[in-house]
Amino acid sequence: MSYTNPQSLVSTAWLATNLQQPDLRIVDATWYLPMQGKDAKAEYLQRHIPGAVFFDIDDISDTTSSLPHMLPPPEKFASRVRRLGIGDGNRIVVYDANNMGAARVWWMFRIFGAREVAILDGGLTKWLSEDRPVEDGEMKLQERHFTARLDNTQVRSKEQMLRNIDTKREQALDARAAGRFHAKEPEVWPGRRAGHIPGARNLPYNQLFNADGTIKDDDTLRGLYEGAGIDLKKPVVASCGSGITACSLAFGLHLIGHRDVAVYDGSWAEWGLPGDTPVET
Repeated sequence: MSYTNPQSLVSTAWLATNLQQPDLRIVDATWYLPMQGKDAKAEYLQRHIPGAVFFDIDDISDTTSSLPHMLPPPEKFASRVRRLGIGDGNRIVVYDANNMGAARVWWMFRIFGAREVAILDGGLTKWLSEDRPVEDGEMKLQERHFTARLDNTQVRSKEQMLRNIDTKREQALDARAAGRFHAKEPEVWPGRRAGHIPGARNLPYNQLFNADGTIKDDDTLRGLYEGAGIDLKKPVVASCGSGITACSLAFGLHLIGHRDVAVYDGSWAEWGLPGDTPVET
């Protein structure tokens, strides 16, 4: 069965054919956990898809927040992506090297009003495995005007998540590994408690992908969400460790046509802090 929203996913073959289209912007969204000790920007400078600009998730964020890479104000988002040469009317293709950052950046563009945004299926790994061209150095494009308006329907706060425990209006779905979700493994974000939001379900984000990094087909995705206990006719809010891989769950739901999906931006980096948030193990 084909995806309900296939235009949101492009193949490496399609991108190779369309690299020179003047309205197309390619974005490298590779991001690593701090404890992985890798430098995504340095990797981009060494090797990226021709024409790609680097989207720094940690910089294009609310840097006044004590939490990592929270959504920036609309004016900051607009300013930063303008400098990347991305403007109103551009078609945007986002990729990464590890199936972590691309969905976050896809979600950010959509939440700030861009509509023609797609993810490269299989990302840089598949592109390289097919011996497709790459370049090095930093891509500089002419600034374009980007209009950013925050769509609050796609994002949730801690207060909204606390209320949802009682109202149960939305199904909470956690993208972290099962060991972290069930408090059987240490939480990777320092100073956070172990466990999960009461009532939440668990679907580790990496289960959405095939061995070659491509996303699984429509029927398999539906089976994964339903297997995690999600009713695909009801609203879903996704969370994870810090708001990154939750967006992979949101993207998968979008692909199969689920329209009522939001992301809890603070995720466990906020909820897991000592304080007034209840934790289930």
